[in-house]
Amino acid sequence: MLKTSPRGYRNVRLVVFDLDGTLTESKAVIAPDMVRMLEALLLRKKVAVIGGGSYRQFREQFVDALHVPRPLLANLFLFPTTSTRFYRYKGGWKLVYSKDLPAREKKRIRKAIKESLKEIRYVPPAKTYGKVIEDRGAQITFSALGQDVVKVLGPVRGVALKERWHKTSDIRDALIRALTKRLPEYAHEGGFTSVDITMRGIDKAYGVRQIEKTLRIPIKDMVFIGDALFPGGNDAAAKKTGVRTIPTKGPKETKAIIAKILEAA
Repeated sequence: MLKTSPRGYRNVRLVVFDLDGTLTESKAVIAPDMVRMLEALLLRKKVAVIGGGSYRQFREQFVDALHVPRPLLANLFLFPTTSTRFYRYKGGWKLVYSKDLPAREKKRIRKAIKESLKEIRYVPPAKTYGKVIEDRGAQITFSALGQDVVKVLGPVRGVALKERWHKTSDIRDALIRALTKRLPEYAHEGGFTSVDITMRGIDKAYGVRQIEKTLRIPIKDMVFIGDALFPGGNDAAAKKTGVRTIPTKGPKETKAIIAKILEAA
C-alpha cells in the first residue's frame, strides 16, 4: 500500500504498472472499475504497462477491454515481453520496436526445455489449455497448465487451478536449474506457473531503462507499481534502476494506490 503522503507523488510524470496480478487478476481480463481508474489517471499522467506476457496476451487481457476515449490512448504505452517490444497508439496500436530472438535460438531453447523436463522427470497435468511452450518473440515461455487456462476455464476456476498447481506440483526451481546447465547465457525467471527464458539482462530493470530511453522521461519522475517486488519476485529487478516502487497485493489494492496518486495530481 502507498505509505508516502500523496504530496510525495505530486511530481510523478509517468506511472509504470506491471500487468498480471497488478492491474488484473492472473491472466484475467481487466475489470471495468479498474478501467475507470485508469481513465482518470490517463487524464493527468502518462502510463506505461510492462509485463512478461506477449502482445497477444496484452490485447486479450488489457487492450481490448480498455474502453476509454481514444485521445487518452496517446498517454498510454505498452511494453510486452519485458519491454523487448514497444507499442504506442497512433490511430491504432503501432509496433515501435521489436527485439526478437533469432529462429535458431528459439529452436535451441525449445529443445532445452523438453530435455530439462525429461531430466527432472516431469509429469504433466492430465489436461492443459493452450500452448505449453509459447514463442513470445524475444522470450520463450513454458506454462505448466497452458497459456489459456484462465481464458478457457474463467477467472475463478482458472486461477484456482493455477494456485493448486503452484502448491502441489511446482517444479519451476528444478526446471530452472536444469535449464541453466543447458542455456547458461540465458535468464530463466519463474512466474506463478511458468518459466520465461530470455537473454540475460532482460528483466524489469531493463524494462524501466527502455521506458526511460524511449519516452525520454527520467527515472526520477516515474513510479513503478507491481505485485512481485519482494526478493525473488519478477518485479524486484526494477528496484535496481532506483525507480520509486509501490508494492501491491492485487488489483483491489492497486485501485487504492491509483486513488492516492490522483489525490496528489
